[in-house]
Amino acid sequence: MTDITQILSAIEQGDPSAAEHLLPLVYDELRKLAAAKMAQEKPGQTLQATALVHEVYLRLVDAEKARHWNSRSHFFAAAAEAMRRVLIESARHRRADQRDGAF
Repeated sequence: MTDITQILSAIEQGDPSAAEHLLPLVYDELRKLAAAKMAQEKPGQTLQATALVHEVYLRLVDAEKARHWNSRSHFFAAAAEAMRRVLIESARHRRADQRDGAF
């Protein structure tokens, strides 16, 4: 088991300090993933890759919604999916704001 997988297991078991040990291990990879996702977005996106990483990280390690991570790759696949959802939510809010301002 890798360090990341062990820490993910500790998070699942409710260890409150495990999440702070995980971030330094996964941050660079999450940042690269976020940058790739942001590159696919239309120009003018106000959300930045760093903010996307932080939002996704908080969603993934939320102690109240403990998840079972089978492996490191499972965690990063879930992170990619969470990034996609955050970007969709952001786009929906932006469109709603544009509609509200049209009247």
